[in-house]
Amino acid sequence: MSVAGIAAAAREGRRLHVLMVSDVCTPRINGVSTSIHTFRTALARLGVRVTIVAPDYPGTDSKADAVANIVRLPSRAVPLDPEDRLMHWSHLAGLNRRLAGVDFDLVHVQTPFAAHYAGLRLARMRGIPCVATYHTHFEEYLGHYIRFLPRNALRAAARRLARHQCNALDAVVVPSQPMAAALCGYGVSTALHVIPTGLPESQFVPGDGRRFRQAWGIAPERKVALFVGRAAFEKNIGFLLEMIALARRQQPQLMLVVAGEGPALPALRRQAAALQIGEHVRFVGYLPRESGLRDCYAAADVFTFASQTETQGLVLLEALAIGLPVLAIPALGAAEIILPRRGAVAAADTTEAFAVQLIALFDRPAKLAAMADAGVSFAREWDAATQGARLATLYRELVRAPVGVACTQPLPAGR
Repeated sequence: MSVAGIAAAAREGRRLHVLMVSDVCTPRINGVSTSIHTFRTALARLGVRVTIVAPDYPGTDSKADAVANIVRLPSRAVPLDPEDRLMHWSHLAGLNRRLAGVDFDLVHVQTPFAAHYAGLRLARMRGIPCVATYHTHFEEYLGHYIRFLPRNALRAAARRLARHQCNALDAVVVPSQPMAAALCGYGVSTALHVIPTGLPESQFVPGDGRRFRQAWGIAPERKVALFVGRAAFEKNIGFLLEMIALARRQQPQLMLVVAGEGPALPALRRQAAALQIGEHVRFVGYLPRESGLRDCYAAADVFTFASQTETQGLVLLEALAIGLPVLAIPALGAAEIILPRRGAVAAADTTEAFAVQLIALFDRPAKLAAMADAGVSFAREWDAATQGARLATLYRELVRAPVGVACTQPLPAGR
């Protein structure tokens, strides 16, 4: 179906009201909160009203939440992860009563923790469909945080949990075909729908790279490799530090900028000190998406990425959208963005080979320029409006007849 056809189909019928339940939401910035914001904006233009249930965060603006239709529930900090919050189950259990005066057509769960069980419970109490997006590849994720248990046991437990949770739903949204294949391999039989998070038009507006470099004391002549994302162990940022330690021998002016915060940041700082690359690394923390982060992307020469746990790899598309060439390991969901080789180079999974590839790119400015143009064109195919229309169509199909299809034939991404 054409883009126009998808959008037209999504607008058919009465206005829908969807309840999204998530353990993560703004002001917390990560892939889940970005996906929620992107989709709800696109859905609003298609006649789909979205109410969000999420944790409260320190300093949350109640007036802004009311305008954004966000219901905040009391929460507490997650041990060893102060960025995230855990909603109190007593408030989640009373969610149906709290929302008694509001009708919903469907519940969309965004995270597999307390929100999953609360959202599914409410949907079953009201007799409406429940769908979830599988954002995180927990099979690889858990081993970085629960280190006192054998990795194989953790993988098996993660697969059982994913299978149990997904098979309790009416449909599962996954952001990439490789992630859909992984879930099928777990034994998930619920219908899978591959709908990636798209890019809004604002992502294609370049920032001011010179301003960023001046603010952070980065000389114009220095070559800058960039990582953007949560500073978490599963993101494999330590790999990039080791790679920079090797690459700087041939590119003495090389610098790696790490934009993000998270539980791995103290360990990464210690690693950079041990590698004696302090003058070749800048940890710049979280940056506002519409200003500082945009400037940060514009200041870099190559976007570098070594995570092998991405269900999609949205930051890769964000880099391509402003014409920043990508050098990344093509693992799991990220492979769908990297392997077409339109603005991206598939990186090796050893630090030595990755460093050689990075230096080779710096030595070929004409190739970088061609990659920049190709990347923008490719990123435009991941349009937020199109993906929002596909999700709206799924909602309407579930509301009309919430039946599944065979897991052996997950629906294709179809950008």
